[in-house]
Amino acid sequence: MSTPPAGTTKKRMFSRNDYLAPLPIPTGRKPSDVLNIIWRKNEVFLDVGNYSIGSVVMMLWPMVMVVLAMSFFTRNLNSDFSQDILIIGSVIVGVPTLFLIQGLFREVPLPVRFNRQRREVCVPREDGEYWIVPWETVTAAATQQSSVSQAGKATMGLLIIGFENPDPLAKEDNQHFSLGFNCGGGTTAMALWECMRSYMEIGPQMLPITNDFEGGREKRRGRSVFWDVSCAYLDGIRQHLVAQEVGKAAWLVIGAVFLGGPLAMMLQEWKLSPPPDLPYPDIIEWSKPLPPEQWAKRSPELEEAIAQREAELAVQAKDAA
Repeated sequence: MSTPPAGTTKKRMFSRNDYLAPLPIPTGRKPSDVLNIIWRKNEVFLDVGNYSIGSVVMMLWPMVMVVLAMSFFTRNLNSDFSQDILIIGSVIVGVPTLFLIQGLFREVPLPVRFNRQRREVCVPREDGEYWIVPWETVTAAATQQSSVSQAGKATMGLLIIGFENPDPLAKEDNQHFSLGFNCGGGTTAMALWECMRSYMEIGPQMLPITNDFEGGREKRRGRSVFWDVSCAYLDGIRQHLVAQEVGKAAWLVIGAVFLGGPLAMMLQEWKLSPPPDLPYPDIIEWSKPLPPEQWAKRSPELEEAIAQREAELAVQAKDAA
């Protein structure tokens, strides 16, 4: 599947596509794990997952709050209407809530593992199958779509990472696989992709501090997830207030009241502490450290592409200054 070269941007009236790989050249953005997709990282590999039960909670919570508020403020005006709101709201919110509960009891999908020493990616598939894909063949694109209505302009976007089955004899329906991250596209998608690119090309020190899902249950030693998350959330509000960052503290309060932030974080921690590991014996061996002299090297094409891109970014920074 051919894609435009990395660094190419295609703009239309209501859409924009930024092609980031192959080859994985710098985007010029600072790595930022805006969706907490990094589940495990060390000097050898990086596990990236696409499971976000918290985002579902933060989508349902406002609906619940609206239904309760409408029922509360109409109870003295018309008690029957207030009850009807609760009944209708329960039906509307109940169906996605059932899907949420069902998702809580399902196994978390296995992560994609990026091995920086071998410069390869392990992509789990169905029925215990997995692919070993060369890093420099991975595709990535930031897509953005806009729509205009009476309510104004709305923009949505994704980071899409694609992998090709290295088996030339694979069936047509098993030749391609992609991950989509609903991060808004544009520069946000570039910053998310930069987490993986920087890890593979530079090292784990380039990544931001992320949630330590690995070993989380052992660290708590019997303490409840809800208690830990609630304390951390309240401490975040307190720290912003002490630093006189009233706006950030207000956003955390709004997130707790109107988006269910603590509950979303609690469920995310509960499902991902610790995150699932790849169970394949060959991949366990593949994930072990190699002596530095055995580490895979960049291809000459990537070396040239990175040098050219870094020169372009240096010129842009100089012009901006």
